[in-house]
Amino acid sequence: MESAGVRHRPRVEGGREEEILDATVAVLAELGYDRLTMDAVATAAKASKATLYRRWTTKADLVVDAISRAKGCPMPEDVDTGSLRGDLISMSCGDGGFTDEMPMSVIAGLLTALHRDPELQRAFQELFLAPRIALTNRIYGRAVERGEIAPDVDVQLLSTTLPAVIIHHAYVLGVEPTDDLILRVIDNVILPAARGSQAS
Repeated sequence: MESAGVRHRPRVEGGREEEILDATVAVLAELGYDRLTMDAVATAAKASKATLYRRWTTKADLVVDAISRAKGCPMPEDVDTGSLRGDLISMSCGDGGFTDEMPMSVIAGLLTALHRDPELQRAFQELFLAPRIALTNRIYGRAVERGEIAPDVDVQLLSTTLPAVIIHHAYVLGVEPTDDLILRVIDNVILPAARGSQAS
C-alpha cells in the first residue's frame, strides 16, 4: 500500500508538470483564486483531475507551486550592473518584473484571497515572496557596500518602496506599470531617498 508521502509527490511524466503549472497560472490570471478549480485547471491542461490530485493535494499547493515555478512568472535575474539604478531597472523591467503582464495579472487574481486564506498566505510568502525579497535585499546590500545609500537611510523601508508604489498605481489607481513609470519612481523617489540627509 502506498504511503501518504508517496501519494503526495509522485512524478509527473515528461513535460506534463510544466504544462499543468502553466495552465494553472493562465487560469488564475483569468478567473482569480476563488473561482479557480481543479476541474478548470485539468481542462486547461488537458489532464485528468486525478492526475492533479496525485501531485498536489490542495488548490493552494497547486497555485503556489505554479506561481513559484511556472515560466509565466519567472524569477527576476540577479544581474549586478554596478549601480542601484541599473540593478533596479534590470529587476523591475525584465522578465518577471512589474511590466510583465502575466505576473501582475496573477497577483491581481490572488490579492483578495491572500487576506483571508492563511494557508495560501503562508505558502505565498514562503515560496513566492521570499526569494524575491532575498533578491531585493542583495541589490540594496550591494548599494550599501558601494556607498550609494546614506548611513541614515532606513534601507528596509526603502527596499519596499518601489513595489509599493507600482502596486498602488496598478491596483488602486488603475495605471498600467510601464518602463517609464518605473524609471520615474526610481529617479524621483528611490535614488533621492537613498541619499538621505545628504540630498540637497
